[in-house]
Amino acid sequence: MHRTTEQHHTGIDQLYRSLDADDTSTAVSVIVKVRGEECDVDCLYCYEKRKEAPGGARVGAAQIGQLAVLFRGRSLAVELHGGEPLTAGKEHLAEILGQLADMPQVVRVSLQTNGVRLDEEWLDLFDARYPGLQIGISLDGDARGNAWRVDYNGKPIYPRVARALNLLAERGRSVGVIAAVTPAVIGRAEEVLDHLAGFGSVNAVSFVPCFDGTIRRATATRSRRTPASRLLQQDALSASNSPAWAIHPDEYAEFVLAATAHWISAGHFARLKLEPAVSTIRRLRGLDSGFCHFSDLKCDHVFTLYPDGRLGSCDELPWPQARLTTLQTVTGQREITEAQHRSNLLNQGKALMNRCTTCDYRSTCGGGCIATRWRMDLADDQDAYCDYRMRMIDGIAALLAQPGHPDGSWCRSLRWRPRTPNSMRDVAGFLTHWDDPTAPRATVRLHTSDHGNINTVGQPGIHEADDLDPTHHQWRDAIEPGVWPLVHTLTHRWGLVTYDSCEGHTYTGLYLEPAHRKVGILTRDQDEHARAAAALCRAAAAPDLRQSVTVTLGRAELTCETTGTRTPVLDLALQKADGHTWDDYFAQLDAATAVLNEALSAEHPSSDPTCACPRPIQVSG
Repeated sequence: MHRTTEQHHTGIDQLYRSLDADDTSTAVSVIVKVRGEECDVDCLYCYEKRKEAPGGARVGAAQIGQLAVLFRGRSLAVELHGGEPLTAGKEHLAEILGQLADMPQVVRVSLQTNGVRLDEEWLDLFDARYPGLQIGISLDGDARGNAWRVDYNGKPIYPRVARALNLLAERGRSVGVIAAVTPAVIGRAEEVLDHLAGFGSVNAVSFVPCFDGTIRRATATRSRRTPASRLLQQDALSASNSPAWAIHPDEYAEFVLAATAHWISAGHFARLKLEPAVSTIRRLRGLDSGFCHFSDLKCDHVFTLYPDGRLGSCDELPWPQARLTTLQTVTGQREITEAQHRSNLLNQGKALMNRCTTCDYRSTCGGGCIATRWRMDLADDQDAYCDYRMRMIDGIAALLAQPGHPDGSWCRSLRWRPRTPNSMRDVAGFLTHWDDPTAPRATVRLHTSDHGNINTVGQPGIHEADDLDPTHHQWRDAIEPGVWPLVHTLTHRWGLVTYDSCEGHTYTGLYLEPAHRKVGILTRDQDEHARAAAALCRAAAAPDLRQSVTVTLGRAELTCETTGTRTPVLDLALQKADGHTWDDYFAQLDAATAVLNEALSAEHPSSDPTCACPRPIQVSG
């Protein structure tokens, strides 16, 4: 028995969860700017220094203690951040770590550092005061990739950070690396990932994009003499174009796909967590992610604390707009939620996600990053942001389905189009039965509705239907006439297994949405999946269909009701083209089917799984 239907739309509350003062079941994250924007290096793209919020002061242990009172009853994740938190000094950091160790509600403490000051004494301190401290290092890949990470003299800091990573390995420490994707690494995803994986201490890499297309002004300097680093920054800025370190969302998507493909093929996945690949994979598998870009716990559950007591939302949002209140004046979470409700910035950011509520990718994408959406909206480039998210999901879905054929990730025809629910009683048993002509095949119930649906009850819409195969004596009778030519070509000429088909139905007079014509394909293994996907892409690119009908190719997963396992499937559909009516669609559907079937008949899943989409040209930065 096969069950399938189209997934339902969801509201904004399922993509962006507001903080509820009365419901403390969700955790919050607090980014502690230990020294504000004070830092001992001067990375040209630093977003913290662009806020021009003077550093120098330090967040104290007493302020950390206040967080426990403010967020009482709620789990708390704390990230010591900057600027550079190690500039606060060992004694001061020891007090903060001691305070955090005494707070039972703190479930995780991490420290993000540029690594320049990290030495044996610092590591001894961490081991003594907070052994479970998670350390993150900022490093943009190899020496070439770190072109924008310099000290105030304009000199590279890469050698000092590499030494820190090697020291961490000697101490048996595992760390995560945050690597900014700039033109210095574009086109070099494989070698950059190999370089980072070569450090024995690195067990996680997060590639983050420099979407800084709107930056036009150099960061202010407080000294009389302009540092060499700021002169380099000025040279990288343009009055009319993006900064030299900025990239476009398309470039980031291609970089992530190349890195993910290499992460799989090189075996790095065995010891290295890669983001945003892992979060994308988890969402593709229907699992939750702790990464806010893929979660409903977004900006309302992320706070930033500065030394002067300013408390705001996520540190990637612009200041002073992101400011909510001060630690000195707020006494409880209800005041925090009221400040969030009054925040124009948060309300605007949440409103930018309204487009997500009707997007087919929403359950996988999770809506992305509010701060990035806000910046993209300023640049009138929201579509580019959504396009990159969809492109990344499509490509990683392909890599999961056919990891031995990574070129499938570059296909732009096969899109991630999940159907929920989409299940079969026994997927493996069905495949075995399909390929065994000697297996017994019992007579099944077949009834046809007034609207042409063939199922066990003869009713319109989605109902039970037995899973048959071409050897079954009722096979032809079980396939709706309009879709038969496509099913016959795919099963007889291409030798594939179909798990679902529909000829399309108008449902005139019923409270049912019209249904498109479609065929679902269940491949036997990853190799057949790759060859079938490529052949479908080539066939779909060939025909010139009627204007009201368009061919769509989809990737989805079929769940086995017996084992719970998920199997990648391919869906071929003839859908109504935008701007046309359903009457137009159904009037031209059979003619379009004949054209598509002719294109399918001219193709075949060959031994070379090359699709019709060109692989993007990789250009070194």
